[in-house]
Amino acid sequence: MQRVVDNALAVTKETVKTFTYESLNNVVRLINGVSAMLLAVLPGKASVLEGIHGWELRPTFRGPRLPRWMENGVSSFNKIVHELSVDSDTSSSIENSSDGEDSDYYPGSPLSQSSRFSRESNYAKFNRSWIYWIRCILSWILYPVILLINIPRYFFTSASRGPAKSGNFRPSPARTPKRLQSLKEHFIQRTTDRRRGVVEDLHLAIEVFIESSFDKVHKAAHCLLAPAETARTALRWFSSRNYDHVDSSPEGYEATVPTSVLSDDHPAPTERKTSVYSLNTDARTCQDVITELGYPYEAIRVVTADGYVLVLERIPRRDSRKVVFLQHGILDSSMGWVSNGVIGSPAFAAFDQGYDVYLGNFRGLVSREHINKNMSSRQYWNYSINEHGTQDIPAMIEKIHEIKISELNSNQADAEEVTNSDQPYKICAVCHSLGGAAILIYVVTARIEEKPHRLSRMILLSPAGFHDDSNFMFAAAEYLFLFLNPVLQPFLPAFYIPTKFFRMLLNKLARDFHNLPAVGGLVQTLMSYVVGGDSSNWVGVLGLPHYNMNDMPGVAYRVALHLAQMKHSKKFTMFDYGSAAANMEVYGSPEPLDLGEYYSFIDIPVDLVAGRKDRVIKPSMVRKHYKLMKEGGVDVSFNEFEYAHLDFTFSHREELLSYVMSRVLLLEPPSKQLARPKSLKVKKKSLQVRTSK
Repeated sequence: MQRVVDNALAVTKETVKTFTYESLNNVVRLINGVSAMLLAVLPGKASVLEGIHGWELRPTFRGPRLPRWMENGVSSFNKIVHELSVDSDTSSSIENSSDGEDSDYYPGSPLSQSSRFSRESNYAKFNRSWIYWIRCILSWILYPVILLINIPRYFFTSASRGPAKSGNFRPSPARTPKRLQSLKEHFIQRTTDRRRGVVEDLHLAIEVFIESSFDKVHKAAHCLLAPAETARTALRWFSSRNYDHVDSSPEGYEATVPTSVLSDDHPAPTERKTSVYSLNTDARTCQDVITELGYPYEAIRVVTADGYVLVLERIPRRDSRKVVFLQHGILDSSMGWVSNGVIGSPAFAAFDQGYDVYLGNFRGLVSREHINKNMSSRQYWNYSINEHGTQDIPAMIEKIHEIKISELNSNQADAEEVTNSDQPYKICAVCHSLGGAAILIYVVTARIEEKPHRLSRMILLSPAGFHDDSNFMFAAAEYLFLFLNPVLQPFLPAFYIPTKFFRMLLNKLARDFHNLPAVGGLVQTLMSYVVGGDSSNWVGVLGLPHYNMNDMPGVAYRVALHLAQMKHSKKFTMFDYGSAAANMEVYGSPEPLDLGEYYSFIDIPVDLVAGRKDRVIKPSMVRKHYKLMKEGGVDVSFNEFEYAHLDFTFSHREELLSYVMSRVLLLEPPSKQLARPKSLKVKKKSLQVRTSK
């Protein structure tokens, strides 16, 4: 009787699992199909979807190809999985190789692990024809009939099932060579990407729930069908409890005495700091990426003049006299400079060329690091681009100067040279988007205030500053911010995701966007509409580790308002505080400082780079920087590439990386600051550059 009940429960459990899984899979297919139908009618998707490598309409779980350095295509860790499919027939390999995918191998990196690879799915292939939809509907209608037909087979199979023997292994229909290949790819994917999507979490949650429920039912049935054994178990349980109660005396307490006692000097055990992947999200930091690839790493705490705590990250070469400072753009972090792995990242390329590499991070994380621990959210986010250029970058550059002087001075052979020189090293700044605007503010204001900026060269990748040539969406945002500012500002200090749950949800959905390409393509297209049709891989960027549940970049309301002011004025100006009196208090003039008028003060070479497919900051706006710098006598160059806005950092573009490195290698020894123009001395009398409190 017990065996019959066990078999019935096993059949019922498998039936419930199968029905639940197929229902969930059909819902996922339906969502992917509806997304594909919507995507088919959206205009302009062809140019947008080219930003996604290997884009396709069928649902698929993506697993990475293996790098060249792996012996026979696999590492020793995955060798056992590889050997499972040695006897695979050639038809499956021919099918996999005929998908039109690139056969090259890519180095492991945060971006490549989630968006560069396409593999066979656990789901059925998606067919856009109406036959697919008819088959889906029929499968749902006829599923109970098919299930009833298969119950006898399930029953007898489970009843006759015995322990597996290693010498008599025979593959079942589910263990075909193609299935083994899919299994191998699944395991390999898990070794490189620790994140699960929402759909995968639902599968796991359903399985755990069904298993636990049937386990309880099985135990209850066993107790009812075997009352004598149940009584003996209960008796032993009560006896053991009574025995434990009797042994609770000091003589019987030896088993519960701790093996170690914490001293007063160590009131709590020290926990080893490791990367935590809570709830199967990808929470790797820039440190994790750098150290996993075998590079040295150092984190430096920098405190700005107004109390914000920044993290200046470093790939150190302590004896190098060549420094590269990399500064990210809006809604980004230092992760952008290392996200393409060893071969495609500017940070690693500069380090390999002998440079001491520093990765800057602006203020603006949801962790809100400040020396004032009681600072409110509204107080923390009360800053504009002014503070990025007059507080954040100066603090980081001065910290770099302090570190390099100390390290070079520690070398006795160079001590005399360091003592006799104000700056015995060369520093090049490579900045993207908002970082480009901030570094220009920094250089111009430093020259106005007669302070050394310590830079030897600037390479600006699609720099912000001029935005009057933009699309309808940006124009609508401009008027929204300017005319509704009195209403929005009191209630909206910043744009960010405040809770861990929704940040976790975004981190997991980014994985689902790759597993369900039609959904990902729809999200990619809609996001590109918001930014004017830019074809950057927006879905891939959302999958990067710095968009995790623990921390995430945000945008202060005043930063967005500052960009709207620049677009409206058609000038690269500092923040307008809204009244002549407020501006007079900050700048010493009723109008905010027009930085374009002071480009003649830039005394170092500048390299401007624009993207022809960039719809966030169009090439015409970068040319405007170039024109004003040329008129001011700046040693400036201009170049264009066939890239979109995020391709400058998040995509592996060999041509762009080669160009950037060629400009970095043009660093010249720092010379004395050029003499100030007479007009600057006159303007200095009436101009003050201060930041708001």
